[in-house]
Amino acid sequence: MDMYCTSFPTSVAIADLGCSSGPNALFVASEIIEAVKWKCLQLRRRLPELSLLLNDLPGNDFNTIFRTLPEFYQRKGLNQGNGTRHGHCFVSAVPGSFYGRLFPTKSLHFVHSSSSLHWLSQVPPELQSGSNMPLNKGKIFISKTSPPCVSDAYAKQFHRDFSLFLKCRAEEIITGGQMVLTVMSRRSSDPVVEEHRYLWELLGQVLIDMASEGLIEVEKVDSFDAPFYAPSPEELKREIESEGSFGIKRLTLFEASWGHDDQTGYNKTAEEKDPMLGELSTAKRVAKGIRAVVESMLESHFGEAMIEDFFSRYCELLEDYCIGNDTKVFNIVTVMARK
Repeated sequence: MDMYCTSFPTSVAIADLGCSSGPNALFVASEIIEAVKWKCLQLRRRLPELSLLLNDLPGNDFNTIFRTLPEFYQRKGLNQGNGTRHGHCFVSAVPGSFYGRLFPTKSLHFVHSSSSLHWLSQVPPELQSGSNMPLNKGKIFISKTSPPCVSDAYAKQFHRDFSLFLKCRAEEIITGGQMVLTVMSRRSSDPVVEEHRYLWELLGQVLIDMASEGLIEVEKVDSFDAPFYAPSPEELKREIESEGSFGIKRLTLFEASWGHDDQTGYNKTAEEKDPMLGELSTAKRVAKGIRAVVESMLESHFGEAMIEDFFSRYCELLEDYCIGNDTKVFNIVTVMARK
């Protein structure tokens, strides 16, 4: 709102990077619109035209989002047509990788991205040693037994990706424009922490089990690595300050849960309220969330035939893990402004 109240633009361009296509695809846009409407009401100013730019990879199902737009416009009291009673809102899709330019120079007022930037543009190339012996044999991510060069390779790939992301957004955001990023994180500077490592170790265990049963090839397991990296708050701050185009207004680490509201039980089913069944329910939610992201990776590497068996096994391992372990995750929310 600081940016809007400074210049009062007649149109505001908002980009949501990594929007996906689920029921929450328009949630952030909805919240931003409400904030702008409330501020305009306070200041007795006319609502500016709003351009909502939804970005994800080309394979994203944007049509699912578009089918919800009539109800979205109606619920927000907005017009896409020629009416003048309400503000105008124009929604468009921008397919492509956010590790490159997506929008014209200095065309954006606000950029948001949530739960996307911990996914790397590629598996670190340093993990391909050029020899027949994989550097991270038997593992698909950084583990306690991984050699130091593995964690170094992941850190370098994150640096390359995130610095490029910042450079591209710096070209696209106007001076004073805002960017809010939510990224899965770790509390410690040590990349080998339990907070998210268990997700990948259990995935790796399923692959090893299936390979031992002859269902998939051992060589394919050894050549599969997760393109994922959860930075520490210090790492993220260092990258932003090093790139230099943005000033950090707030950087906060917070704890989150895979489940619903742990304090009130609001919206919980009877199963989820049961102490034991609730843990199993959490495992199913975790498995569903992970599957939404990694299924296409596994399918392209191992083939479609193993997918259902794989996630059935993964859910079983998660159920055992969730009963005796904490499944909290940590995220960093960073608010920054274009200098």
